Amino acid sequence: MSGVKPVKAGWWNAFRPWTLHGAVVPVLIGGAVAYRDGGFDLLMFILVMIGGCLLQSAANLLNTYGDYAKGTDTVENETRSPELVTGVLKPKHVFLMGAACILVTCLIGLVFIWRCGWGIMVYGILGIIGAGMYTIGLSFKYHGTGQFVVFLMMGILMPMGTYYVLTGQHSLDVLLLSIPNAFMITAVLCGNEMRDYEEDRKAGVGTLCGHMSYGNGMRLYLFENTVAFPILLILIISGIAPLGCALAFITLYDLHKLYVNSRRASEDPHAGFMLVPLCFKLNWHFGVLLTAGFVIQTIILPMVI
Repeated sequence: MSGVKPVKAGWWNAFRPWTLHGAVVPVLIGGAVAYRDGGFDLLMFILVMIGGCLLQSAANLLNTYGDYAKGTDTVENETRSPELVTGVLKPKHVFLMGAACILVTCLIGLVFIWRCGWGIMVYGILGIIGAGMYTIGLSFKYHGTGQFVVFLMMGILMPMGTYYVLTGQHSLDVLLLSIPNAFMITAVLCGNEMRDYEEDRKAGVGTLCGHMSYGNGMRLYLFENTVAFPILLILIISGIAPLGCALAFITLYDLHKLYVNSRRASEDPHAGFMLVPLCFKLNWHFGVLLTAGFVIQTIILPMVI
């Protein structure tokens, strides 16, 4: 992307730890509801968090490998993922590191099977497919299904899987409480597709936004970032989410900044680049405040009052 300073190539950028909101927030949501329901186990919670972060890291590494292997990442567009096209890291090493993250997650999964039975394998297998095949194998990115996969796998199944590990049961509350955050996680990927809109179209990458006009893709980006707020309001009014979750509405300020930036993205390279970081920031703040409000209302206040 012209006009944007390239990142420093290396393992830090390949792992992209700033994207871990995609794992941390869903696990926090599932864990908070499990604690309220009396099924919380600190060791299991920590293992779920580690496993979720490893899957997110595997996705980042294997996506870098897949885009390079397919020729999408080149020297001409090395701004965001320069590790392989510049030769700083070797493709084989990146692939093996991603596979190692999945392997360790599978080993952690054995503990989950021992604790709550074989049913957890459904969550585990789907999680591995989602993390490992975004740009390789099934290649969700190249068939326009990446956003649907992220919404389902990370937004919905990860918090539900967390709750299942901790309690051995399913929860409609977790499912419904996860929906606002699921849209925001998906918006990050939408922002990624919009940031790389021109490059992906030139490379023939069939992302969901790539099948739309730029204007419609930006509308989808804003919708996914915004719709979480009215959904959360409905959940609070209906009594599904406690009133404390309204803390997340503080992040309307972040949403405003994101919206203002989106208006300049088509002409300003820096604004185009910021489509994704502003999503990161909004999702981190929204998810943490949502969970904090839930914990304060349902766990801390009853202990104090």
